[in-house]
Amino acid sequence: MNSANEHFVIAHMYPDLMNLYGDWGNLICIKRRMEWRGLTCEIRSIGLEQSFQMKDVDMIFMGGGSDREQNLVYHDLIQKSDELMNEVDDGLPVLCVCGAYQLLGKEYRAYDGTIMKGLGLFDLYTIGEKDRLIGNIAIESELDEDKASVVGFENHGGRTYLDDAELSPFGSVLRGYGNNGKDGGEGLHYRNLIGTYLHGPLLPKNPVVADYFIRNMAKRKGVIIQQELDDQIENFAHQQVKEKLGL
Repeated sequence: MNSANEHFVIAHMYPDLMNLYGDWGNLICIKRRMEWRGLTCEIRSIGLEQSFQMKDVDMIFMGGGSDREQNLVYHDLIQKSDELMNEVDDGLPVLCVCGAYQLLGKEYRAYDGTIMKGLGLFDLYTIGEKDRLIGNIAIESELDEDKASVVGFENHGGRTYLDDAELSPFGSVLRGYGNNGKDGGEGLHYRNLIGTYLHGPLLPKNPVVADYFIRNMAKRKGVIIQQELDDQIENFAHQQVKEKLGL
């Protein structure tokens, strides 16, 4: 199918609550890269108690938030969790950053002893610690069976543990901390869902990841993406982070 004039919708979940670290830049990146290919992309904001059909969107994005915001989002999103998991299993592209990533698991055990429930979509949990894991990070990720380096910036007090041996991380840490600073994994990769601690925002410095989402959005519509973009600037920004890390 010709890609021209195809219209895509990305649901930006709770932008007024889950909006730390400027990760909305990920949406700008995807929208521009789609438009450069002749596609149209609508960013649709979804707030608390706002109903929508997940089958009617082509991708879901949710960023990070404080403990209070995460709790509000949990109580709203738990009502949609079965629908969300069904769409994820069907291949819906999803990007969850930091707090949104933590929400995918069973629970978050805060440093002060408070336990916040997660959506329980995946067998993972997060433990909050006093010291934060902060700095540039580089990982090696496998996207569509192709290995690629991915860079970003992490800043999180939570240590996330994948409690199921069959769950795959987003990537293997080359430099930095990742999920917990111990097991060498970063994030979660399940079908077309990626959960990650990488800020920066993630996609402008990693066009290979942005195009992974675009390609899989298009695939679900039967659209073939063939046009390659000139990523000289993006790749320069990517390489600068790697050089800072001695890679």
